[in-house]
Formats: sequence, C-alpha cells, structure tokens
Amino acid sequence: MKQTLLAAMLVILAAPLVPAPASAGPLETACLRSDRAQATRAMCRCIDSVAQSTLTRAEQRRAATFFRNPQLAQDVRMSKSDRDNAFWTRYRAFGDAAERSCAGR
Repeated sequence: MKQTLLAAMLVILAAPLVPAPASAGPLETACLRSDRAQATRAMCRCIDSVAQSTLTRAEQRRAATFFRNPQLAQDVRMSKSDRDNAFWTRYRAFGDAAERSCAGR
C-alpha cells in the first residue's frame, strides 16, 4: 500500500504543471481581437476586470459589440429609449472607471 501511494505521489510530482485555462471575459476578448494599437493584453485584461465589477454579464456582451461596430455605440448614445439611456449611463460610468484604473497599461 505504501509503495503504491509513493509511486502515485512521484507520478504526480514528476508531471509537468499545466496552467489552468484563462477565462477571458467578453470585453477582453473583443479588445484583443480589435485592430487598435493600444489593445495590449494588460490593457484588455484591465478593461475586462473593470467591466466585471461595473456591468452585468449581458451589458458586458453588449459593450463588446462596440469594438466590432462603433456605430452601435453611437446608436445607443443617441437612442430615445429609456432602456438604452439607462445602459448608456452605466456604460459611461464603466468607461470612466476603466480610464482611471487602466491608464498607462
């Protein structure tokens, strides 16, 4: 029994460490896929981190679409819909927080 346990422990210790897969949020993924020169991994990760603390998951997905199609952001900003206006207020607060937190990355 001791030899089996020892052998199992040696196999586990000798196995290479495999990092856990990274879980990028929708804004980090969209940011990294964008063609913006400032879209470094550190910057995109920071933006996503701020989004996770200020926007719901659905709002994060909606905001991520702005990277592919900036006109959507303009449409939401100019919308007369109460729902769009409420989202835009939260999105602006997110943008302000991201600007403060992620400057210089």
